[in-house]
Amino acid sequence: MSSQTAGATPRLHLSKDVVQVIYRLLAAGLLCVVLAVVTDSFLSTNNILNVLRQASLLFFLASGLTLVILSGGLDLSVGANIGLSACLAATVIKATGSPVLGTLAGLGSGTLVGVCNGLMVAKLRIPSFIATYGMLWVLHGLTYYYMGGETIHGFPPGFRQIGSGYFLGIPIPVYLMLGFLAAGTFFAQRTVWGQQIYAIGANPVAARLCGIPVDRRLILVYAFSGAMAGVASLVFLARLNSAEGDIGEALTLPAVAAVLIGGASLFGGVGTVFGTFVGALILTLVLNGMNLLAVNASWQPLVTGVIVVLAVWLDMIGRRRT
Repeated sequence: MSSQTAGATPRLHLSKDVVQVIYRLLAAGLLCVVLAVVTDSFLSTNNILNVLRQASLLFFLASGLTLVILSGGLDLSVGANIGLSACLAATVIKATGSPVLGTLAGLGSGTLVGVCNGLMVAKLRIPSFIATYGMLWVLHGLTYYYMGGETIHGFPPGFRQIGSGYFLGIPIPVYLMLGFLAAGTFFAQRTVWGQQIYAIGANPVAARLCGIPVDRRLILVYAFSGAMAGVASLVFLARLNSAEGDIGEALTLPAVAAVLIGGASLFGGVGTVFGTFVGALILTLVLNGMNLLAVNASWQPLVTGVIVVLAVWLDMIGRRRT
């Protein structure tokens, strides 16, 4: 037997990331079974479509955040980025009557914020937690000052289809989610840049010594996170048909929770975009179940916080065992 054959990977070998995703899919399936038993309305068509729509909205924000966390960083400004991007997009749409220009304004604003975050982390060497937390407050201040307590509402029906339209009975945001899921998975798993991001998250010093342009890749992942916040802002804007200063204020923690539930490690180098999709689905199912069971809405942030703590704790336990 040759050494090449002896060292070959078994055909049924599954990577750690794949095993984690399988476990989480089983958890999502079990959660569906439990909710179907305890409430009669869970399996209704309207509720299933609502769960998919809500999961898609959360996934848009969490997918970009996934690449940041894979690189060993954290972007706490994504929720505030949604707020400013949505308000700018709404202003442009109302002023020009052009959803295309409004879309470009929202995407451009979100991406620019992401690039600024990346420059602070990569070039100024500011820890990502501090850089993006500071950006969060900067964006909140800009958004509240810009809006002045006003609300912008009433957008063209064509634009509103992005967030509230249907195609073949399925919400359009679900199709958009599947498209970004496929693109994000391909980028992270099948491209050189994606593998470089994993390498940076695992060991940035070793990645730099191997010739990986660490600074450029960090700017890239933060720019992508900002761009996906821009995408999320447009979908939220089209769904709500209005924009105000606090539109994205409560979205950061659920986005982080979705990434961690999906198996990504806050220490970097571990996780998948598909895992984040499953994490967004699980978190949405939990919140949907609480709504169906008429649990007080005040408990939902508490449950989300507990889920984040448990996800980080389990990640730390897993790292100690490896």
